[in-house]
Amino acid sequence: MLNELHIENIAVIERADIAFAPGLNVLTGETGAGKSIVIDSIGAVLGDRVSRDLVRRGAEKALVTASFDLTEAAERYLRENEIDIDDELIIQRRIGADGKSSCRICGMPVSAVQLKELASFLVDIHGQNDGRQLMDERRHMEYLDRFGALGCELERYGAAWKQVVELRGQIEALRMDEEEKERRRDRLQDRIEALSAAELKSGEYEEISSRLALLRNSEKLTESIENACALLYDGDENAVSLAQNAENYAQRAAAIAPELESSVKSIRDAVFSLTDAAELLRDLRDRLDFSPDEFDRLETRLAQLNRLQRKYNADEEGLIALLDDCRRQLDELEGADESLARLERELAKAKERCLALARELSAARKKAAAELERRIVEELRALSMPSVRFSVEFGRVAGEDGFNAKGCDEIRFLMSANAGEELGRISRIASGGELSRIMLAMKNVFAENDPVPTMIFDEIDSGVSGVAAQRVGEKLFSVSLGKQVMCVTHLPQIAAMADSHFVISKSERAGRTYTEVTPLDREGRKQELARLHGGDNITLLTLASAEEQLAACEKYKKGLLDRP
Repeated sequence: MLNELHIENIAVIERADIAFAPGLNVLTGETGAGKSIVIDSIGAVLGDRVSRDLVRRGAEKALVTASFDLTEAAERYLRENEIDIDDELIIQRRIGADGKSSCRICGMPVSAVQLKELASFLVDIHGQNDGRQLMDERRHMEYLDRFGALGCELERYGAAWKQVVELRGQIEALRMDEEEKERRRDRLQDRIEALSAAELKSGEYEEISSRLALLRNSEKLTESIENACALLYDGDENAVSLAQNAENYAQRAAAIAPELESSVKSIRDAVFSLTDAAELLRDLRDRLDFSPDEFDRLETRLAQLNRLQRKYNADEEGLIALLDDCRRQLDELEGADESLARLERELAKAKERCLALARELSAARKKAAAELERRIVEELRALSMPSVRFSVEFGRVAGEDGFNAKGCDEIRFLMSANAGEELGRISRIASGGELSRIMLAMKNVFAENDPVPTMIFDEIDSGVSGVAAQRVGEKLFSVSLGKQVMCVTHLPQIAAMADSHFVISKSERAGRTYTEVTPLDREGRKQELARLHGGDNITLLTLASAEEQLAACEKYKKGLLDRP
């Protein structure tokens, strides 16, 4: 759960420290005092998108720090992302006046995306827009699949659908008109003929370039080699014969002075080295002999290779690879009809499997829908909607195949809020207060299978009053028995159910606006409930009414807790 929240320079909040408790935490205050800023701060520290507008005017940066109990799922995520784990999970978000932000988890820098991923294991925030999202029928299937925990079925179907899409793409690539096919065939054949005629060989370009370099400098090279050979081996007094004579004299000397044996060996090694050098020079001299047309032939070949490289924008190895690829493409083109027939057979089988899995998914959805209908009606009746009816309507996907990326179902929620009314679309029938209660009912139902320990409701009381508001407060307390719940509200019926109550107040000092968050004791709660009932006109009667309301809520909560 969320234990503490520290806020600095967020909008009108200069500084606030809030210690939340288990159970139902309620935030109240005048409109514009900054209640939703607290929720925005929690969203910011959990990775929501932020802007420079969030930073208090005149401040260089804003800071939000939150500490959470470490859940099993969060601990697993931190280990997988190699983030060191402390006894307490501390998350921090800094937002600069220039709009740039930085994030830390347990002191380690992370991205906002990572914060968002971690947040999914910590907090579920129900914002003011969630009720409007309920009217978007495109999301109804998502709600149902989430309630039914159909992840495995969706994964199996998704894999089958992906195969259908891939096969359709391959078939589409092969299905081209005959004119286009002929143009492509001619283009490939022209390339193959040009590249095949060149008889390309790996390494030939470098070999020709090296040989031409030798031939271009053959006269100078020959002269230099001849002179070197004469000095080393061919002349009357060459280096090899002189070194051999030196070896003989040194050997005679070593017979008298054995310490000269090393000199004899060194001279002998020099003879071998000089002989090897002379042989290398003679071999190269012999290779320099070439026919008169060799230079022209090599230059012509090099020019041909250069033209091909410029034409196809590829080096020698690239030209060889291009030839192989063109041959492969031509083979595929020639065998396109056969490949097309094979792919169509595979597609037919893939579609059969996809449809079978879509039907299995549909059956699982219908089973989940029956339970969702029962649970939503049960929850809504407890929220002062005694005549409500709720139904999940199933339709079939249009089209030849009868299925799409989400299965074979078209799904939307229908409801009737009052006795005698026909079921209709939520977007056309539900009022604002009914939408709030439907969303609360769904959140409560979904929370049973959701390990997230903290739920936040930002003005769940929209359009609700009277007995309905009291039922919403009771439901929020019921949810808080299994999870930590935070709620921003304007209604005394909800505020009176709180285990912990905070008031958000705004004041002006020296021309600046300041917002404070204050935890309330019982007397403070009585004053705040009286304000919620009667505004500034707080009288002994409104205070007595607030006291009576607090006592009634405490009695209700004790009775709920005492149930076996």
